[in-house]
Amino acid sequence: MKPFGEQVYRQAESAEASIDQLKARVATLEQGNVDLQLQIADRHDELEAARAANRELMAQLNCGRDTPAS
Repeated sequence: MKPFGEQVYRQAESAEASIDQLKARVATLEQGNVDLQLQIADRHDELEAARAANRELMAQLNCGRDTPAS
């Protein structure tokens, strides 16, 4: 049987390793979150540009309908 102090030391050492692993996982997840937020911002910008182009094309199409056909 191991002395109680050695057992406590080993458990504390194991807990530190677990904490370090969790901190690394949190950092990885936070970076992934930042990456996803940037992708969302890019998609939002692309969508806004497509909507603006669509509005412009619809306005051009509708302008042609205002004149009577000859």
